[in-house]
Amino acid sequence: MPNKQTAVTMDAVYSKPGYLFRRMQQIAVSIFVEECKAYDLTPVQFAALVAIDTHPGIDATRLSAVIAFDRSTLGSVIERLEVKQYIERKPAREDKRIKLLYLTKAGAALLIDIMPSVDRAQVRMLQPLKPADRKTLLALLAQLVDLNNEASRVPLRAEDALEHFRKSS
Repeated sequence: MPNKQTAVTMDAVYSKPGYLFRRMQQIAVSIFVEECKAYDLTPVQFAALVAIDTHPGIDATRLSAVIAFDRSTLGSVIERLEVKQYIERKPAREDKRIKLLYLTKAGAALLIDIMPSVDRAQVRMLQPLKPADRKTLLALLAQLVDLNNEASRVPLRAEDALEHFRKSS
């Protein structure tokens, strides 16, 4: 009896959650970059600036945990923000090898200036959906991210990082 195989179609890609998440991430970055082009900032750089503003004196390891971004890649993000003079690194008092991160005046001003553009980007990402569907999508995405956190290469460890940060401050 001949082996009947089902033909593989692009639906094996296009209909899968991983592909859809990746495409939406590409779209989200594209919209963010377009809306924020006047500021020459990426979404990760923005997240880092917000975290540094929220937690002045945070170190790169804690920053990595707070924004769930790979520590080795975060080094280049920090360098670019420093070159743009949005942040500065200062040695920790107790261990000069550890560099603590602070926003500069230019970095603080940038965060204020960029927020309307960031907000426009967020609205554009969800604009095609009905308001109720936007709320549902965000709730489901938050649930998926939370429940799958441990499967990430860089799990979000904001509370652990901040607890350590509070103890060392």
